[in-house]
Amino acid sequence: MSSFFKCLIAVCIFSVVAGMATEPPGFVEGHLKILSLREVELADGNAPAITAENYAEYPLIILSHDGKKEIARVTADGNGNYRTALPPGDYVLDVQRRARGHVRAKPQRFTVVSDQTVRVDMDIDTGVR
Repeated sequence: MSSFFKCLIAVCIFSVVAGMATEPPGFVEGHLKILSLREVELADGNAPAITAENYAEYPLIILSHDGKKEIARVTADGNGNYRTALPPGDYVLDVQRRARGHVRAKPQRFTVVSDQTVRVDMDIDTGVR
């Protein structure tokens, strides 16, 4: 094979790899809802308010498609909303599990597409409030 063809093949391979590396990210956004099976009422008869500090206690983790590698971590804002950029691909959204406390959540699978936003809402049950 001539040097010209080897060089041409190398340029083509480089172009394909470089094109994949520069693909714009996509976004995942959603709402985190903190639930409790055992509702607690205050003395005035109202349930305690969910605050930004409550959301910070339950960071969301984005895992690789097989659920084995943590890709990103995101905390919902004071209203329970979150948004983050990710490279195109398949992922799993879950809540950080703790050694103490029982947090129940169903991991959510999702796919990010370049220049698009996918919505994934997450409900978690803390067991108590």
